[in-house]
Amino acid sequence: MEEALKANAELTIRELGPLSGLDFGYNDASVEWLEGYIERLRGSGALQTAEQRDRLASVLGSFLGECIVRCHGGAWAQRDGGWCIAFDARNAAFPFAKIRKQMDDGPGDGIAGFFRTIPAVFPDALRQPRSKPWWRFW
Repeated sequence: MEEALKANAELTIRELGPLSGLDFGYNDASVEWLEGYIERLRGSGALQTAEQRDRLASVLGSFLGECIVRCHGGAWAQRDGGWCIAFDARNAAFPFAKIRKQMDDGPGDGIAGFFRTIPAVFPDALRQPRSKPWWRFW
């Protein structure tokens, strides 16, 4: 499943990179651009059905998750019935849920602020040196 998540993230780069006018990739500027893209989709009516939102959230959530992993650390894991980026045994970010929140609620629940606050929200989990991967502590 992780390969499918990573493939969706790469698909996002291939499809949205040319539209963005940026060096679109796993970085803060691309997450910020994606937040605006979601808002443009909301305004155009392209996210009216649950099926449309779910399909797009799956692809864009994969990209957001990979951005988190590559910029802040963590690893893909399953928790609470869904995929997340786990920083340790107790701390995780849920990129798919965050994409859906922005789709449903607008820029007040934007992904760019979520992405930027991860180091402040999980400072201990991100800064702890580990002698072995966190999942082996269970």
